[in-house]
Amino acid sequence: MALERIPSGIEGLDDLIEGGIPKNRTVLVSGATGAGKTIFSMQFLYNGAAKYNEPGVYVTLDERPDLVRQDMEKFGWDIKDMEDQQKLLVIDASIGRLGLPSAEEHAIVDTSFDYKKLILETIKACKSIGAKRLVIDSVATMGVYFKNSDDARLAILEMVYMFSKIGVTTLMVSELEQDTKKYSRFGVEEFVADGVFILKYLDTGVQGINRTFLVRKLRGTKHSSDIHPLEITSKGMEIRNIDDYNL
Repeated sequence: MALERIPSGIEGLDDLIEGGIPKNRTVLVSGATGAGKTIFSMQFLYNGAAKYNEPGVYVTLDERPDLVRQDMEKFGWDIKDMEDQQKLLVIDASIGRLGLPSAEEHAIVDTSFDYKKLILETIKACKSIGAKRLVIDSVATMGVYFKNSDDARLAILEMVYMFSKIGVTTLMVSELEQDTKKYSRFGVEEFVADGVFILKYLDTGVQGINRTFLVRKLRGTKHSSDIHPLEITSKGMEIRNIDDYNL
């Protein structure tokens, strides 16, 4: 039986992955600072809600939600309007870790991080709007709360399992150091996730190509194994073919 897929909402991506991301699976989106991970993941959520009638939940462990909303406006994405329509829901899991109150309607305010509570609050939020898409940005932040990679692996495995059970397709964002050969912060996420997308920001020496995209893995999918140019346009991320450039 063929896997049921959902459109990614990322221009050029679905052509590389047999038409879309496998439904109810989890994909790791890894990249260094500036590679475009938050734009990529928010585009997945926003277009899912606006174009495909698939509500989504965004959990931020790093960035303040108000700043994310502001940054996305340049692409014409009115996150607040989608929230008002109950098509998007943003959970602030960032500022509470500092012991500060959050102005957000949906927030996790405990100063002692509990990933099980994060899972439960996320599930509750997903069910409240009938979410079909979910973004966790980013799992790398959780690292300081785990004693070792085995603890991290078990926690992420539990998250992947629980989110799949409630019927959401999930992007987990992980930040990498520049030029590392690893695919994730803990070195275990890529084994737990069903897929791995690698975003890189680099000096290629080719005008117009400073970001690249690679599908490192996607279970049940015949996918491109090439490195593709990734551009940030006025409408968001676009994955291009290297043949489109005059090299």
